[in-house]
Amino acid sequence: MHQTVIRRVIFLGLVAIIGIVGMQTYWVTTTWNLNDTEFRNKAKLALVNVARKLAAENESTLPNDDIIRPQSNNYFIVNIESEIDALRLETLIQQELIRLGMDLPFEYAIFDCTSDQMAYGGYCQATSEEIEPEKLEDEESYLAPDHNLLYYFGIKFPTRTGYIWQKMQLVVFLSVILLLTIAFFIYSIIVILKQRRLATMQKDFIDNMTHEFKTPLSTIRIAASVFQRDEYIAADSRLSRYAQLIHQQYERLNNQVEKVLQISRIEKGNFEIKKEKIDLKALLPQLINSVRARTDELAGELDTHFSDGPMPVLADPLHLSNIIHNLLDNAVKYGGNPPKIEISARRSKGQLILAVTDHGPGIPPELHERLFEKFYRIPTGDVHDVKGFGLGLFYVKQICRAHGWTIRLNSQPDKGTTFLIQIPLLSTSSLPAPQLITT
Repeated sequence: MHQTVIRRVIFLGLVAIIGIVGMQTYWVTTTWNLNDTEFRNKAKLALVNVARKLAAENESTLPNDDIIRPQSNNYFIVNIESEIDALRLETLIQQELIRLGMDLPFEYAIFDCTSDQMAYGGYCQATSEEIEPEKLEDEESYLAPDHNLLYYFGIKFPTRTGYIWQKMQLVVFLSVILLLTIAFFIYSIIVILKQRRLATMQKDFIDNMTHEFKTPLSTIRIAASVFQRDEYIAADSRLSRYAQLIHQQYERLNNQVEKVLQISRIEKGNFEIKKEKIDLKALLPQLINSVRARTDELAGELDTHFSDGPMPVLADPLHLSNIIHNLLDNAVKYGGNPPKIEISARRSKGQLILAVTDHGPGIPPELHERLFEKFYRIPTGDVHDVKGFGLGLFYVKQICRAHGWTIRLNSQPDKGTTFLIQIPLLSTSSLPAPQLITT
């Protein structure tokens, strides 16, 4: 994953988190305010009804205004301008709270004009049963008087906050889920950044290692060439075979190193594709002859089927040669024992269909998508008869994508494998100028 992609993911993730947290905060705040407003309105309605009933029983009248005087969020003073019976008051408060669905504890006190203080009544539930579990502290049970009134009582709801939170259980639950989701996202970003750093270190190490291999490989190539040209070594069959073996192993190792370097350039986006008009028919014989030598050594077969006439395409000759060589090399490796390979090129609706087929064990359908992944190799258990890094098909896929070509895979277990590349054909009369495309 490129650094710019990671930055975009982090930026968009942070924007999403800020937006979601903002919406959730707004939702929680709005829900709290709605429940708080509902609590205040119900409390006032219950206390007004209590005041009216007390006034009716005392055959007195209520003041025209300021019947309910809120002192805080959970403390209200009720002005009734008539004497109050404590037991009757407690019963009426309980009845009104139950009627309005406010089943929560309350404290009440009645103003005593003889002492000029609030006479504490008790800590009760909105039921007929009074609570006496533990005595409240003086500061908690203190209900402040209002010196501007004469006959009034005060009621306090000490569990108002818990009551509102209880009504917001769903909101709280969803908020906790949101926080856990955000924490998981942050943890995932940390893991991604850590894995990115480790992957970068690993890639840099591989790049440096492969570059360091180039110098000794060049030395081995020169030494092998000198050995093969030496008359004394050429006259000795055993030494000649050793010199040839050294050269073959050099070619094998050099090909693997070149694959790693090519993949590295592709991933960094600094490799160049130099497209030019070429005749695929003129390019294929050299590649086929090099592979035919290998199939002959293994007593295999290599058949070719080409349409008549030239096959002009717009492509990078080097990369086109490499992907054809990779497909043929895979066919030799996995084409059975002995390998039986077919390569064909035919025209179809202005397209050139290049196909490489082997008659090997085939590939299960569930592995088709992963076959073009970097470093992926088909599982073979503990048996590793075929050596390689799993880079060949990844390279083929990237080069086809860079050219705008389509590559497909047809394979079934025990029925062989066919790779098809669809390349646009050029007109034989047109001769476009070479163009340089940086990918």
